[in-house]
Amino acid sequence: MSLTRINLFNQTKHKFRYTTSLLFNIRHLATVTQDHNIKKRDVFDNSFMIDKNLYDIAIIGGGITGNALACALDIGVWENINHERIRPYKDIQVWDGISDARIRFNSDERISINKNVEAIAWIIENNNIQHAILTKLAQYKDSNIDFLENTSVKRIMFDDVNYENEQFDLSDWPSLELSNGKIGADGINSVVRSFANIESLGWDYNARAVVATLQVEPQVENATAWQRFLPTGPIAMLPLNNRFSSMVWSTTPTLASKICTLPSNNFIHLVNAAFRLRIADLEYLYSQLENSDIEFAKEFEWRQSIEKKPGIGNEISPPLVLDVQEKSRAEFPLKMRNAESYVKERIALIGDAAHTIHPLAGQGLNQGLADVQSLVKVIEHGVVTGQDLGNIQLLKNYSSDRYLSNLIMLGAVDKLHKLFGNDFAPIVFMRSLGLQVINNLEPVKSEIIKYAMGIE
Repeated sequence: MSLTRINLFNQTKHKFRYTTSLLFNIRHLATVTQDHNIKKRDVFDNSFMIDKNLYDIAIIGGGITGNALACALDIGVWENINHERIRPYKDIQVWDGISDARIRFNSDERISINKNVEAIAWIIENNNIQHAILTKLAQYKDSNIDFLENTSVKRIMFDDVNYENEQFDLSDWPSLELSNGKIGADGINSVVRSFANIESLGWDYNARAVVATLQVEPQVENATAWQRFLPTGPIAMLPLNNRFSSMVWSTTPTLASKICTLPSNNFIHLVNAAFRLRIADLEYLYSQLENSDIEFAKEFEWRQSIEKKPGIGNEISPPLVLDVQEKSRAEFPLKMRNAESYVKERIALIGDAAHTIHPLAGQGLNQGLADVQSLVKVIEHGVVTGQDLGNIQLLKNYSSDRYLSNLIMLGAVDKLHKLFGNDFAPIVFMRSLGLQVINNLEPVKSEIIKYAMGIE
């Protein structure tokens, strides 16, 4: 965890930390000592507060979205991205695991959108982005940025104490109190949202996502994003380079736990099976996950060899998985959430503090960064026009820009999850027909890509 102060203008200071939420005009922020205890003089010494603990903006969130906001407000970060670890991909293939109905987005749709666009999308690892942001912020540590690491927000409150010789009426400015510890409120459990009494609406899916970094066969060009919708949830593979891909597999909690702890050799063959074998074969392998005597390699090879469907091969399947990167497997619960409101007086929510989405469309971080872009424009407008940056009327411009857009994306992804998670035959038929029809309508596919790319 980290807490950072950023000086953007001569008389403006900004702080950020863990929950990817934003507070404006902080009256005081108790300083953390070496033993991480709150120093009382920081809270009650008025002159000290005004000098060092009064800020226009406090960004509470040390993840990508919060850190990106800090950079966007001040200094930018793109030059610190490791460009060798940016992977463009030219094709997206999505298909129904039951019917094999398929939709493909490729360079033809990209060209119809903009001839100057080199790819449909680009993959940048979270660690690459986060490292670039922190590297850039570190360059300003000695001038206008302070980091307080291994801290969490203990509480947020309004301070109604009237201090002697107080220069301003700060009674409506939120105040933060810090505490020791590495466990604090994260984005989806935002302490700022709780303080603001903003309800988070939505539900938990009875599903978990397993993520991993996979080593794939290098002789096959790895420039396509693949996703197969299985009855238990979608599995996706995204290219990182010609040798590695990133996997996200959404499935039931029971299966996720077993998949995450499966021996590596069995795991890679199960992943290959999930992209290639019939549902009945896959369900048999599921039933054998706790059977230590079964050889998944032989089962996969034999079942693939007798597969009679035409066209099965690398042209419609991802590269074969050869290995899984050590310690890269993890699982997390899937939820759909949207805050009742993104703003209140002196408070704005961004990223996971405002909304959480199913990962099947890969839009979670994109939504958070779009929040950043929108909020920065609002803050810049407030600074240029001399407005109070925490005023609700100014902040409503951010909410008006992002709320409906996020809600539409959340709703669309939720409906896709429910549609493809159903194996009722008439529904399978209708959704398969829909995929086939859309796949043959180039203008419709172009519009879908524009929306996913954030250019419409």
